[in-house]
Amino acid sequence: MATEGTKETPWKLKTPPLSSDYEMYKDEKDGKEVIVCVVGKTTLLYDYRCLDDLHKMLQEKGDWVELGSADEQKPAKEGSVEAWGRSETNPVGGWYGLKKGLRGRFGMYIPPLMEKLGFAEVTHDAKNNKMKAI
Repeated sequence: MATEGTKETPWKLKTPPLSSDYEMYKDEKDGKEVIVCVVGKTTLLYDYRCLDDLHKMLQEKGDWVELGSADEQKPAKEGSVEAWGRSETNPVGGWYGLKKGLRGRFGMYIPPLMEKLGFAEVTHDAKNNKMKAI
C-alpha cells in the first residue's frame, strides 16, 4: 500500500467547514521540506516545520484557538492560528506560507492536515472554527 502524503498519494482533505476539498503532500523545494497544498488549480506552499511548530504553540496555549483564516493581503484576526502563522514572533520569524501573494490561508488549510495526522482537534462549524492540540 502506498504511503499517504506523497505527490502520487496525497492527503485528501476538506476545509474546516467541510465545504471544499483539497489535497496536500510533502515535497522538497530548494533543499527545504515543504507541504504542497493543491486547491483546484491553485498551488500553495507551506514550510513543513509548521506542523511541529503549530503543535507546540497549541500545546502551550492548552485551549481552543480560533483559526482566523485570511488571504495574504488581508489582516489576520489577532490571537488566531492565521495571525500566528505570519507573526514575526513565531519560530520562523514570519510567514510559513512560501509562495508570495499566496502565503495566507494558513488557518484554513493546515489545521485539517494537523487533524488528519493526529496532532489536533478541529471544529467543523460553518464559521469561526477553532483547533486545539491533542
